[in-house]
Amino acid sequence: MIVLGIESSCDETGIALYESGAGLRGHTLYSQAEMHARYGGVVPELASRDHIQRVVPLIDQLLQESQVSKDQIGGIAYTAGPGLVGALMVGACVGRALAYAWSVPAVAVHHMEGHLLAPLLEVEVPEFPFVALLVSGGHTLLVRVDGVGQYQPLGESIDDAAGEAFDKTAKLLGLGYPGGPALSKLAEQGSPHRFTFPRPMVDRPGLDFSFSGLKTFARNTLEQHNDETIAADVSRAFEEAVADTLAIKCRRALQQCQLKRLVVAGGVSANRRIRERLTEIAEAEGGKSYFPRPEFCTDNGAMIAYAGALRLESGEQTGLGVEPRARWPLSEMEAV
Repeated sequence: MIVLGIESSCDETGIALYESGAGLRGHTLYSQAEMHARYGGVVPELASRDHIQRVVPLIDQLLQESQVSKDQIGGIAYTAGPGLVGALMVGACVGRALAYAWSVPAVAVHHMEGHLLAPLLEVEVPEFPFVALLVSGGHTLLVRVDGVGQYQPLGESIDDAAGEAFDKTAKLLGLGYPGGPALSKLAEQGSPHRFTFPRPMVDRPGLDFSFSGLKTFARNTLEQHNDETIAADVSRAFEEAVADTLAIKCRRALQQCQLKRLVVAGGVSANRRIRERLTEIAEAEGGKSYFPRPEFCTDNGAMIAYAGALRLESGEQTGLGVEPRARWPLSEMEAV
């Protein structure tokens, strides 16, 4: 079965085709980052309008490039949440309408389940069970994963997500939007010894995170110093603090669950330093870390097509109603 996946939860329109037993047939992505940069962040109304303009042409383009006809499509998967409601509505309405017109089943996909399963698109995939860290602009979440749909939340951010903290700190440094990648690039030029930022909530039990204090610490540091290397040095100290905090909590989660496999996904998982630290702690525990390829770390249609294919193959279908969900706890997912 070939599944068409549609991702439109925020500011990227992702389309992909996944064939059961054969793998990914093709994928394409349009990013709205340039449009939102002038406003310093995502403007929901503009995001929704741009999805409307992009989604159908991208579907037509991908079908043509992949040499797949609409008659070959066996199902459609679309992101139903969590995310921006207006943006979700676009992908959900298009996906549901096409499924009805083409007489194929449709399934609503949880955005974070898509990220969580993205590493399974790689050649070397982790076996269940494993600990997963979902780390992005909107989420920082540790989960025990015993199978598709079998998710036990272990800890989450009580304030800013890691990616959100990256973007806010980058804004303090005048790096624009999206700031996370720019901050990481600048950090490569910074001194690893000049500043030491705190590692939030690592001195207390539990697996929750807090990153808003790091942004405040960065602001205070910038106000106390004024020299030509300050931006790079603050970037380096901030990135190291986030990477260490994630590593400490992931190691604690592996020990608590008595597992050796660590899956890391979401936009922030593309960060080189974070990948290095999480690989180190997994190996220190006698285990292994798994990441999606960089292009599948950020929002994309491939992860939605894959997650949707697994659920469609199990017989799951979504009715004619379109019900996007801005908030959708991962623990509410049904096992496949």
